[in-house]
Amino acid sequence: MLKFSRGIDQDRAATAGGLQQIAFARGAAAAAQPSRLPTLVATAATVAVLYLARDVFLPLAIAILLTFALAPLVSRLRRVGCPRSVAVIGTVTTAFLFLSAFGVVIAMQVSEVAQNLPTYQYNIVEKVRTLKETGSESQILERIGRVIERISTEISRPEPEMRASPEPAPEAKPLLVEIFSPQRPVETLKNIINPLLGPLATTGLVIVVVIFMLFEREELRDRFIRLVGYGDLHRTTEALQDAGARVGRYLLMQLVVNITYGIPLAIGLSLLGIPNAVLWGMLAIVLRFVPYIGPVIAAALPLFLAFAAAPGWSLLVWTAAMFIVLELLSNNVVEPWLYGSRTGLSPLAIIVAAIFWAWLWGPVGLVLSTPLTVCLVVLGRHVPQFEFLEILLGNEPVLDPKERLYQRLLAGDPDEATDNAEDMLEEKYLVEFYDTVAIPALLLAERDRARGALTNAQAAQIAQSANTLIANLEEIAGEEEGEEETGAEAQESDGDDDADEYDLPPGDGKSVLCVGGRSDLDDVTASMLAQTLWIQGADAAHAGHEVLKAGNIKALKLEGRNAVVLSVLDRDFMRHAKFTVRRLKRMAPAARVGIVLWQEDGRPGTTERDQLIESLQADFMVFGMGDAVREALSDELPRSLKLAHPKIAPGYAMRRSKRADRESTVKAD
Repeated sequence: MLKFSRGIDQDRAATAGGLQQIAFARGAAAAAQPSRLPTLVATAATVAVLYLARDVFLPLAIAILLTFALAPLVSRLRRVGCPRSVAVIGTVTTAFLFLSAFGVVIAMQVSEVAQNLPTYQYNIVEKVRTLKETGSESQILERIGRVIERISTEISRPEPEMRASPEPAPEAKPLLVEIFSPQRPVETLKNIINPLLGPLATTGLVIVVVIFMLFEREELRDRFIRLVGYGDLHRTTEALQDAGARVGRYLLMQLVVNITYGIPLAIGLSLLGIPNAVLWGMLAIVLRFVPYIGPVIAAALPLFLAFAAAPGWSLLVWTAAMFIVLELLSNNVVEPWLYGSRTGLSPLAIIVAAIFWAWLWGPVGLVLSTPLTVCLVVLGRHVPQFEFLEILLGNEPVLDPKERLYQRLLAGDPDEATDNAEDMLEEKYLVEFYDTVAIPALLLAERDRARGALTNAQAAQIAQSANTLIANLEEIAGEEEGEEETGAEAQESDGDDDADEYDLPPGDGKSVLCVGGRSDLDDVTASMLAQTLWIQGADAAHAGHEVLKAGNIKALKLEGRNAVVLSVLDRDFMRHAKFTVRRLKRMAPAARVGIVLWQEDGRPGTTERDQLIESLQADFMVFGMGDAVREALSDELPRSLKLAHPKIAPGYAMRRSKRADRESTVKAD
């Protein structure tokens, strides 16, 4: 008893020391974690500067994005032997000539549409009148019109003024006379040039900046690295390459997608008889650079023209149907085939970014919103201070699969947990999902319970949601049971030398009982192990931890069991495991009794594991799903149960001999 109490004191002291170390480490980590306040202040200051100095930064942003887009073409011309000056000037000149011709064609088409609008007035009036006559039977439109007219009359009526005494008549105001004088030719020319001076100057500035950036691209890269990332060349270089590749690929692929959308649109509108079909195709190419809103605007204008150009309704219906077909083909065939979601932005981030950049820089910012936001995501990916940008805007999951599953179980939402599990089970088997996702999620719950962050009610809710998840996955388990033989044949035909961690033995003819160790969470792990054994063909059953209590353990049906497996998440169970293992081995001497101590990391080595097995007198002890299934289905014989206290055996024999002597004396008397 003295040795036992000393051992307990030592364990308590070690536990207290470990808790102190953990607390000290958490305090040191909290102290070492930098404050986000300077980063937020710098971000707010940057946004203010971009807004106030948008006349300066907007041309620079356009020039930088055009440089990203034209740099691959310049590099390709350089690789085929073209001089740098010829490659740069030729590429920039060709690009801006194409853009200029594009703009001229659009301007001419817009002016033609403006001239033809009066010819569509009759069709518009007739259709409005038809709609009005259609609704006149129920008099809905007429009533709405009367209400609107009455409201506008009341609003425009002046309020009567209460006059205490008669006032003199107002004095007559002088009439305003405007004198028109013919303008001079110089003034007329100035009025024409002034509105064009700003856009032309901006365009010229952008062209010059693009040319110099393409000429000095390597020099600018080196200067940027020296300025912001000289201490970490690898990270800065990787960030620049990532940003350039993402933005350049996005701009190029988006241009290809828009062209493959705009050209068929122009051809289709022309065949339907929509006027100025070339204009609507070209506008669709430009407007589709605006996320989500651009395609709607590109479709609204031709639909209005179809409404106005023809007296009937068939042209409008055919035009709407063509837009729907082109959108479906573009979104579901062309875009996934070309680039999919390689921008790294979530759909919500694209919408929010469009709103932000439109507020910051107007319509041009709306067009540039996606590539500029891609640059911000790359910045957050490679610069720790701006990691929040990638978390907020990126499309990569911010939680590990185990953390997502734990969060859904904690929220009591097994349906979404099942949906996430089914998505993962499209690429992995159920045993792998349990071993790498579900069991680690329950380990997170057990750690929170051990440190007091998880109440008993929350732990029970997690266990209930997890049991619902297991029940929802029974259909998939049945499908995997049918695929087991085919999967084994496929693995044999593959000829892979590396052993598959989840290449499990068949369980035909084996009967296994899985029992939870000491909590509801342990019962869930026992259910998962039993379902995995059932997939392998074994007669597997599971029982809760309540059956291990002294009054219930005798009710366990262990006849014919080949193995009994204790499923445990908490290491503290090892203090009481020896007594439980001994009782189970006495009740089922022909069964192998083992323990699964679920551990994601920090698993004991072989020597320490063998010592634990020897001290517990268990037949096996494992730490993962694959090893648990192999040991439960193993053909090895169970080890014999040793005497629990060999030191007191001689005393026991002496007492037994004295008892026999007394019995013989009584019989003699």
